[in-house]
Amino acid sequence: MSLGEEIVRVAAKGDGVTASGRHVPGAAPGDVVLADGSLEPGPHHATPPCRHFGKCGSCQLQHLDEEALAGFVADRVTNAATGQGIEPERIATPHLSPQHSRRRATLHAARAGGKVLLGFRESGSHRVADMAECAVLAPELFALIAPLRKLLAAQGGKFSADVELSLVEQGVDVGLKGITVEGLAQTEAMLDFARENALARLTLDQGFGPEAMWEPEPATVMLSGVSVPLPPGAFLQATQDGEAALVAAACEWLDGSETIADLFSGLGTFAFALAGPAKVLAVEAAREAHLACKGAAARAERPVHAMHRDLFRNPLQPDELNRFAAVLLDPPRAGAREQVARLTESNVPRVVYISCNPSSWARDAATLSAGGYRLMEVRPVGQFRWSTHVELASLFVRDS
Repeated sequence: MSLGEEIVRVAAKGDGVTASGRHVPGAAPGDVVLADGSLEPGPHHATPPCRHFGKCGSCQLQHLDEEALAGFVADRVTNAATGQGIEPERIATPHLSPQHSRRRATLHAARAGGKVLLGFRESGSHRVADMAECAVLAPELFALIAPLRKLLAAQGGKFSADVELSLVEQGVDVGLKGITVEGLAQTEAMLDFARENALARLTLDQGFGPEAMWEPEPATVMLSGVSVPLPPGAFLQATQDGEAALVAAACEWLDGSETIADLFSGLGTFAFALAGPAKVLAVEAAREAHLACKGAAARAERPVHAMHRDLFRNPLQPDELNRFAAVLLDPPRAGAREQVARLTESNVPRVVYISCNPSSWARDAATLSAGGYRLMEVRPVGQFRWSTHVELASLFVRDS
């Protein structure tokens, strides 16, 4: 029998933790830390599928098996809730996105040592981990790594660039930021790259915002049967299956609600799913996303009314909220402090809160709880497989 300390859980940043509070990088629940500091793998320790694990900062948890990974995702949510004194009545089994399912990602590129590095950043560093394989990107995105590296190698001198990749209905949307294109030869090289790789769109941001260099037809994404224009850089859920899990929760919980306010609505990910049975007000501050949602709703003849409004500076007030049978919130990582405060002053009976940050969600959940709402259910979602980034859907019901 091994003498040592057993890893009992995984901390928020991915380290294994013993009962005594010792943090051990790369450890899984059930591993044993021996007296000499070495690690004896336990039943939940998996072999990382990617050669870059440990260097690339995209994945922190490839050493966990499926059970331990699901446990980590659930614990991130429950720990955030209990830290605020909240106990959900039900916590669903976490949804984990599969390998090779990421349909959007931001990579980084730089010239170093005479070669072009392209990939995610290294863990805890601004250096780029040069990507030779990836277990999370959709195959369509990874297929562009080599052609992109070749394109960027033709850039003269040192550079540091961001490369945004998104999978849209027409193919792959590529956005380059930090690259300067001057003259006919460089312009033609960019257009040849777009044409040869059958890109849906190629945009270039040279410091004045993204400009489309190549877009044979408007780039769109399908949201609940509605084709919606995708403005360059607009928010899109990381995986289609993760989006489907979040949308399914919202549709189930809000079934029967005739009027719904979708706040921080973006392109209409939830609005279009809920519209039809319900009339939906979709409120968004980002002008391009708002216009994309508004135009798509009109073309599809869906009962979605799009409103352009900054809910951080100008949240919906209680008298406005009281017109709705339910409210859905999907705020950025900072949460929705001001809007949640107004909700507690309303008589809205049902609130669905989608979050990409368990910490800000828990803070807002405590406010809703103190304002008379019960946290009925939480559904954790691990869209960013093997990372410490966790999302969730939650249902709050006002006690009558």
